Amino acid sequence: MSDLVPATGTVHWVGAGLSTGSGLADLCARTGRVRLWHRTVERAARALDGLGLTGRAEPRAYTLDALTAELAPGDVVVSMLPAPEHAPLLSACVARQAHFACSSYVSDPVLEQAPAAAEAGLVVLTEAGLDPGIDHLFAHSLVARAREAIGDDTAASYRLTSYCGGIPAVPNDFRYRFSWAPLGVLNALRSPARHVEDGTETVVDRPWEATRGHRVDGEIFEVYPNRDSVPFIEQYGLPQAWKPRTFVRGTLRLDGWLRAWDAVFEELKAGDDARIAALARELAATYPTTDADHDRVVLAVSLDVETDNGRTWSGSCLLDLEGDQEESAMARCVSRPLALGVRHILDGSLPPGLGRAAGTAERSQQWLRELGAEGLEFTVRVDD
Repeated sequence: MSDLVPATGTVHWVGAGLSTGSGLADLCARTGRVRLWHRTVERAARALDGLGLTGRAEPRAYTLDALTAELAPGDVVVSMLPAPEHAPLLSACVARQAHFACSSYVSDPVLEQAPAAAEAGLVVLTEAGLDPGIDHLFAHSLVARAREAIGDDTAASYRLTSYCGGIPAVPNDFRYRFSWAPLGVLNALRSPARHVEDGTETVVDRPWEATRGHRVDGEIFEVYPNRDSVPFIEQYGLPQAWKPRTFVRGTLRLDGWLRAWDAVFEELKAGDDARIAALARELAATYPTTDADHDRVVLAVSLDVETDNGRTWSGSCLLDLEGDQEESAMARCVSRPLALGVRHILDGSLPPGLGRAAGTAERSQQWLRELGAEGLEFTVRVDD
């Protein structure tokens, strides 16, 4: 691994969709130069005006070639583009010796380029948004607290659940508010989910069929598993002497969502890709996201540990935030931790190579302190 390439202070923020919020403003206030890349210069300028950032960032028309031509060694590229577009951006970063950051899960094409980036002294920061992102910080923090209380070598079993959802602040008949592209929401529901239940790895082909009630701070929601939870057992540093009874990372919805979406599920069972794409367009038209509809983000992570001799430890973290006229809750919760991660690239405190959010318990605690100090409120409860 080469020495870390020093950051220049120039940040290229690529994309200005629903998750671009006050994190971009934070970087404009703290860094030397920010460029916002969007489909056209005019659209980039309008996005900056809508965020109150006119004159504080430079609007640019995005193409990969245009961005690549402006990259200098030590610049930071922040991708807010769909996940399939991260790998070409990262390739350009490696070629131009620029750092890379995004809020998305690590894809195989990104993972394949990570060794080359590390060898070049470049940071590849991923999974640094809300989910994934803040959920990782919560999990690392709880696991570290439990390990300190119980001990790594003590035989125990545990239950870790991590559920996150963007929901309407005022419940509607559809029991949902689109905070990202409808087609992405539908395709996520078509993807099998793997998790641990009753001590056994379980795969659910249709995740919504595993929906159950879940109480958070006295309120009932509906939750279901999402993607592949199992690799995160190792990522979160859970001791090998502890055996999982339950380990699931999943999605949270309003109570009544399963019933309200019954017709959608029937389409998902039978539809091909073309029909699902059409359904996504229909849902977007029927349930548009407007400035008058405020959203709510709920992220609940809990860990319960019981040793073989009967000792118990429990901890939980809860973020429950509503959007307002200035910014959606989703945009705030995605963009603020991502901007914090970019700041740590700029100050040289992140090591070269692939990182997923803060990555360690110590750094996670630091990020949580910083996010809390900047107004992103959450609660931590521990029963020892």
